Amino acid sequence: MAEIISQRDRAILRDLAKKQYEYSQLPEMQQIKKDWRLHNDCKGARPMVNLDISTYELVPEMQKCEGKAAREIEFSLYMNFLNYALFNDDSVVKDYFPITYGCWFKAFNIDIKIEHSEKGGLGHHFVEIIKDLRDDFHLLKKSVWGSNKAQALGRFDLINDIFGDILPPKIVGMCLYAVPTQDIVHFMGMENMYLSIYDYPDEFREMMNRLADDYIEYFGYMQDNGFILPTTDDEHLSQGSYCFTAELPGAEELKRRPFTPADVWGFMDSQESVGLSPKAFEEFIFPYYKRIAEKFALLSYGCCEPVHPIWDNCLSKLTNLRKVSISPWCNEEYMGERLRGKKIIYHRKPSANHIGVGTVLEEDELVKAIRKTVSAARGCHLEITQRDVYTINHDPAKVKRFVEIIKRECEKHTV
Repeated sequence: MAEIISQRDRAILRDLAKKQYEYSQLPEMQQIKKDWRLHNDCKGARPMVNLDISTYELVPEMQKCEGKAAREIEFSLYMNFLNYALFNDDSVVKDYFPITYGCWFKAFNIDIKIEHSEKGGLGHHFVEIIKDLRDDFHLLKKSVWGSNKAQALGRFDLINDIFGDILPPKIVGMCLYAVPTQDIVHFMGMENMYLSIYDYPDEFREMMNRLADDYIEYFGYMQDNGFILPTTDDEHLSQGSYCFTAELPGAEELKRRPFTPADVWGFMDSQESVGLSPKAFEEFIFPYYKRIAEKFALLSYGCCEPVHPIWDNCLSKLTNLRKVSISPWCNEEYMGERLRGKKIIYHRKPSANHIGVGTVLEEDELVKAIRKTVSAARGCHLEITQRDVYTINHDPAKVKRFVEIIKRECEKHTV
């Protein structure tokens, strides 16, 4: 039985829904949307600056709802407008409450087991299910997948009942998502993954090939069931970005035919292979990633892994690549040279230390870092997303100042 939302919690949620809608109607919001669309199509006049605040302690501290279901909705509402309200970055405030079908993929039908730190916090360990790839290869069953459509429709009705007259719910899509090496590390650990490449190269290739096949089949399932929806507007594009583009088919085309992976954005990364040599990545990882990546219309690639070692022989060969992550561990100048003049976005992720460490923003250090980025990315299409921050020392003003400095430096030094 669904949890009943109390009248007190309903009043809180309706007030937040009203705030979100009001922000969505501000005149500058339309300009931000236009800027994002031009940016993603590599026609923009300025770098875009965005914060991923999903891991901040900020929102839980602000919440007032008491019921569990109400608090989940409250969290989502805050996440929909706090970026713009508090930090004035280039986040887009939607004029609706987004709901996805909740499609899911379980690699090789293996139940992942996680051991958490006794002291709590973020520390955890993935328990190795596959300990010896050759001996345990029989445990690699057919991957399984599905959706949470029933729950999504139930959530739609609940939101509509609480504040649909203020902020309507909407079923939306998002980028298609595939991270094979993360799947592997989750059930066999990173050390076992590396040793398996050395000890059992044939079995490792077969495992990667089967996983690529399963991802492609999973996307076919999404296609057949109408779960692939347009990614041309403010839908979520992984790594703290948006899908805005005029290059892909939108809602009107969806009325005429089902969408395929070739109609939408995709996202991939391979943080877990960072310890491999470029040659090993090219042989054991990239061929299978490329098979999946080629199914998408546009691709955003990368998270925290440095991409410069695998750029020339691998990533540069992805013809649909539109965004590539330039992480704190990436050679900025090298990638700036490679991306200069190309229709690929230089998606910079600054170090989280600037706002996640210390009580005072070290402005001089931040200025130096941003000027280095702007210089390295000269002639490129620059986007800056701050991610991986877990604490801001209870000081939103520090984060707002962080955004102000980045925007100022970009405006002063971007040609």
